[in-house]
Amino acid sequence: MSRQDIVSYLGTDWDRTLALIRSHLHSDVSLLEETNSQILAGGGKMLRPMVALLIAKAISEPTEDSIRYAAVTELLHNATLIHDDVADESTERRGRPTLSALLGPGTAVLVGDYWLARAVDLVVDTEHRDAAIRRFARTLTDLAEGEMLQLEKAASCDTSEEDYLRIIRCKTASLFCAAAESAAVSVDASPSQLEAAVAYGTALGIAFQIKDDILDYAGTDALGKPLGMDLKERKITLPLLAALEGSPQEAQIRAMVREIPSRPENRERICRFVQEREGTLLAARRLDVWIDRAERALDAFPPGPSREYLVQIARFNQFRQI
Repeated sequence: MSRQDIVSYLGTDWDRTLALIRSHLHSDVSLLEETNSQILAGGGKMLRPMVALLIAKAISEPTEDSIRYAAVTELLHNATLIHDDVADESTERRGRPTLSALLGPGTAVLVGDYWLARAVDLVVDTEHRDAAIRRFARTLTDLAEGEMLQLEKAASCDTSEEDYLRIIRCKTASLFCAAAESAAVSVDASPSQLEAAVAYGTALGIAFQIKDDILDYAGTDALGKPLGMDLKERKITLPLLAALEGSPQEAQIRAMVREIPSRPENRERICRFVQEREGTLLAARRLDVWIDRAERALDAFPPGPSREYLVQIARFNQFRQI
């Protein structure tokens, strides 16, 4: 499976989604129009709209609402990335300077707000708007709560695995879930299919974030952000949590994480600790559990290319390096 295989399979539905995103971001304010064009040209996986369209197609034929909700997921995703880069004071994403680094945090926040507003506008005139608005509003709530909980735990450095799973459910899985659920709603899915879409989106999102967190310790700069950023920001993620299990050094390591702003050399020592305790390997085993959950959720859908592509997207997290 390649990304192009899926794009070719989705055909005009994919083309319509891309065209809708571009047209809905148009502005006669030159700075905003140029900035939006640069963001779109920078590209990305566009995984969330892809999942949305595949879910819709696995159940029925995508509708106009399906196209709109797929576009909304990409607008929301990019808006949250822009805002996250401001909150995290990140200077680089996908190998390029962040919008905040280029134009300043104030301008970046305004651009992110614009993308959020355009996403909302796409939902209001749809047939299934009530259910979609509730779903996307819940996602925005999750995103904010997840970010706040992550900031709280970065200050205390007492993150548990339960805390970690809640954070990634809110910050990552929630939008994947919104993509899958809104797509199912858009084609009038049965209750069992709707439940399956939610289960798939949630499991896929958790798997996706676990893989990103593994790559932060064991990946390459192709991931789209500098390696080791989680520790730099005092975020305790699954590879470190797995390494800490049963370790007599837990209190010492957590104290070292807390001291990273004043003692940046601690990052290298903590990374060695994770390597020695096979933290990334242990995290990869948990990743497999979530991939399996995503696959099993798809049993509610009839066999066919859409379901198989959704399976392959979940499995891709086992070996992707970006």
